[in-house]
Amino acid sequence: MTAPTRRAVPGPSPEVEAQRRKTLFRHKFFVTALLVIAAIIFLACSWWQNQPGGAPVWVGYVRAAAEAGMVGGLADWFAVTAIFRHPLGIPIPHTALIPKKKDQVGGALSEFVGENFLNAELITEKVSQAQLPVKAGQWLAQEPNAEKVSREVGRLTANAVRAFDPEEAEAIIQSQLIDKLAEPQWGPPLGRVLEGLIADGKVEPVVDEVIGWGHKKILGMEDEVVQLIDERMPTWAPRFARNLVGEKVYRELVLWIEDVEEDDNHEARQAVRRGIAKLADDLQHDPTMMARIESLKQDVMGSGPVQGAAASLWETVSEALINQAEDHTSILRTKVVNLCLEWGNNIQTDPELRDNLDKRLNSAVHFFAENYSGEVTNIISETIERWDAEEAGDKIELMVGKDLQFIRLNGTIVGAMAGLVIYTVNHLIFGI
Repeated sequence: MTAPTRRAVPGPSPEVEAQRRKTLFRHKFFVTALLVIAAIIFLACSWWQNQPGGAPVWVGYVRAAAEAGMVGGLADWFAVTAIFRHPLGIPIPHTALIPKKKDQVGGALSEFVGENFLNAELITEKVSQAQLPVKAGQWLAQEPNAEKVSREVGRLTANAVRAFDPEEAEAIIQSQLIDKLAEPQWGPPLGRVLEGLIADGKVEPVVDEVIGWGHKKILGMEDEVVQLIDERMPTWAPRFARNLVGEKVYRELVLWIEDVEEDDNHEARQAVRRGIAKLADDLQHDPTMMARIESLKQDVMGSGPVQGAAASLWETVSEALINQAEDHTSILRTKVVNLCLEWGNNIQTDPELRDNLDKRLNSAVHFFAENYSGEVTNIISETIERWDAEEAGDKIELMVGKDLQFIRLNGTIVGAMAGLVIYTVNHLIFGI
C-alpha cells in the first residue's frame, strides 16, 4: 500500500507565525533564565557552605529551595520538550510524542469529535432547539432580506450562465433538442395530436374562426365575383345578363357562407370535420402522406436557420437569463422576492407547515449525521496523517507552547517551595 503523500501543515499568515515564534521565544527565555538563576544560587550557596567557617543557617534554606527548584524546572522542561521533540536530540523512549504519535492523535481526535460533536441525536436535538424554520420564516418575511436572496440568486444565475462554455451549451441544444426533434417520424405524432384535439373539441373553434374569416372575405368580394362571372360567360351574352348572373352568384355565395356559419351541422362543416379527421388518420397510417411529411421534415431540419438554431438559441437564452438575473426590476428577480415574502409569511402563520418543515429538517440532519459523520471525521484523521511529522510538532508548539512554558515556570517555583518545606521539616526534626 502506498504511503500517503506528506503535505505542508496549513497555518496562519507569515506575520502571525513570526509573532507567535517571538512570543514563544520570550516565554522560553524567561523560564530558562529562571532555571539558570536557580542553578547559580545553588552553586553559590554550595560554595559558601564549603568555605572555612561555614555559612549562616539561612543559606541552607536558600540552597535547598534553589536545588529543588532546579530539579523541578529541569523535570518539567524535559516533560514539555518531550511532547514535541527529543530532549537534547537524544532519542529517549516515549519522547517526541506528537511527531511519533501524530496519526494516533488524529484518529483519537477524529473519534472524539464523532462521538461528542457529530452524534446524530445530539445534532438533531440542537437543530430542533434552534427552531430554524421559525427563524428562516421571520428572516424571509422581511423585504430587505427577500431582496438580498433575490440579489444572490441573480448573481449566482448570471455567473453560472457566464461560466457555461457556449460550445458545450450549443452541443447540448443540438444533440438533446434539435437532433432529437428530427429523429422520430413527424406524421404519426402530429396525427395523434390532431386526433386528441378533435376528441377534446379543440378543433371546432378553429373551424369557426376559418368560416368567420371566409364570411368576412366573401362580403368584400362582390366586385371580384361579378367580374369573374363576366369573364367566364360567353362574350355574345348581353352585359346586363352577365351582371345579373354575377350578382346572383354572389348573393347565393353570401347566403351559403352565412348558413355554414350559423348551422353547426351544415354539410360543409361536416365535410371539413371529415377532412380533418381523415388528415389525422392519414398522418398516422397513409404511407404517401407520411412520406410527404418526412420530406417536409428533411427540408425544414436541413435548412440554414434550423442548422444554426443552436448557437442563436443559446445566445438568445443566455442573454435573456443574464439580463433577467442582473436587473432588480425583472420578472425573475421580482418573482424571487415575492416567493421569499410569501414563504416567510406562510412559515410564520401556518403551524402545520412549520412543524412539517421542522420534521423534515430534523430527519435530514439525523440521516446525514448518522450516515456521513464518519466521512466528516475521517477528514480530520486523514488530513493529520498527511501532515509532515516534524512540521506538525513545530506548528502545534507555536499554538500551545507559550502556555506550556507556565508548566516549566510552576515546576521551578513549586519545586523550590517543596524543597524549602522538606528542608525545613528535616531541619526541625533531625536538626540537620
